[in-house]
Amino acid sequence: MSTSGPTVVITGALSYTGKYATRLLLDRGYAVRTLTFHPSRENPFGDKVRVFPYDFDRPDRLAETLRGASALINTYWVRFPHGTSTFEAAVQNTRILVDAAKTAGVKRVVQVSIANPSAESPLGYYRGKAQVEQIVRESGLAYTILRPTVIFGLEDILINNIAWFVRRFPVFGVPGDGSYGIRAIYVEDMANLMVDALEGKANTVLDAVGPETFTFDQLVTLIARNVGRRVRLLHLPTPLAYLFTRVIGWFVGDVVLTWEEYQGLMANLLVTRGDSTGETLLSEWLAENSGQIGVRYASEVARHFARPS
Repeated sequence: MSTSGPTVVITGALSYTGKYATRLLLDRGYAVRTLTFHPSRENPFGDKVRVFPYDFDRPDRLAETLRGASALINTYWVRFPHGTSTFEAAVQNTRILVDAAKTAGVKRVVQVSIANPSAESPLGYYRGKAQVEQIVRESGLAYTILRPTVIFGLEDILINNIAWFVRRFPVFGVPGDGSYGIRAIYVEDMANLMVDALEGKANTVLDAVGPETFTFDQLVTLIARNVGRRVRLLHLPTPLAYLFTRVIGWFVGDVVLTWEEYQGLMANLLVTRGDSTGETLLSEWLAENSGQIGVRYASEVARHFARPS
């Protein structure tokens, strides 16, 4: 397929957020390539998107994949360590990717980070994201860094799986007092921020958050009401709540929540206090999609680590 627009390389065009951003890129006339760990998986975009492996162990080949592109949208990261996929490896791989982009003549990077990253954080996820931001800043390339909290949509993990739990159990175990907050952004709003950033001129760091903030208790109650379930919130010591999710994880073959994710949630790291950069109200979206959320469990392990059939 030919296009008159500039070429953009996006990591993970076949995955959750990347898929939405890729649709926008194609709608706006960009030529699109993607990097993925699963190049043999079904490509819903057909010949509109060229698919390449990451090739972190071959920086020269990676640079050739990037050559001719004007920009790189980088969503690559790991949610939790799994085998050789660690936070430390993800930082090093990002360094290789950014260096390859620079070698290839890419001019701009749109980096998807996380809200509240910190190089001093005791949490590997947030510390690693801060290190990645530093790599991008020091690359010499023009950049936009986007900092989302939770990205909600029909394919998301957190909101969907809360709904899955409340559909099946009359009691929902809440770690701690449930007063910590979540300020989520809709996946299409996030995709718009990612693609709009390609036209930016100045180097920018932007929180990617929606217009509503809920405590965790409020969020679970809202989800339960929208799926038509009455649920009792049972506040538990955090280690006990974590133990329950570990047990459920064994049954569903997934990592429901990691200990670090519990710590980040309860430290209020899924909230920012700045202006909203997304328009979609989570409360309205839940009402409109109440029949679909939580019908099936969404497995992170199956999504990212299962071998394609």
